[in-house]
Amino acid sequence: MRDYFIHESSFIDDNVQIGKGTKIWHFCHLQSGARIGEDCTLGQNVNIGNNVVIGNGCKIQNNVSLYEGVVLNDYVFCGPSCVFTNDLTPRARYPKDRSGYETTLVKTGATIGANATVVCGHTIGRWAMVAAGAVVTKNVGDFALVAGVPAVRIGWVCRCGAVLERDLCCKKCGREYRENGPGLIESRGNECSLGI
Repeated sequence: MRDYFIHESSFIDDNVQIGKGTKIWHFCHLQSGARIGEDCTLGQNVNIGNNVVIGNGCKIQNNVSLYEGVVLNDYVFCGPSCVFTNDLTPRARYPKDRSGYETTLVKTGATIGANATVVCGHTIGRWAMVAAGAVVTKNVGDFALVAGVPAVRIGWVCRCGAVLERDLCCKKCGREYRENGPGLIESRGNECSLGI
């Protein structure tokens, strides 16, 4: 008796691990070696490539393909039709084996917006947010909000998803942050007033 759901229209290859409570909807394909964590949701027409690793609590919306070399940590959100690559110089006539693939890491809590493209070999930081339609061509810092083609940082976002103002205090949940290199870190025990 399995403790996850797979729609009858989906294909699951041999040697795939699927965590408890995960739901795999219509027309998905999970390829050999893929590892899916617990309580994930894979929408319609999702393709998970060989040896892709997906953490717990991830939500992957319709028409997303995660190719070999992509790693999602826990609670990552992939919006509809977002794109990941794994080869910086692809050729149909001269295909590479897996040793030529670049690794893309999406850290805990990050969001990739609808129709965004993540060029391989980069890291999306914890709780970062990539706007819809953006093209990521370099690393994205923790809690960064990036948009555009190519994507650039246009602000910061809270763990809860609210856009932060200059004081780096979340008006929605009260979390407070401070800058730390290319990203932010949460200030411990120093919650700001919500001003409500």
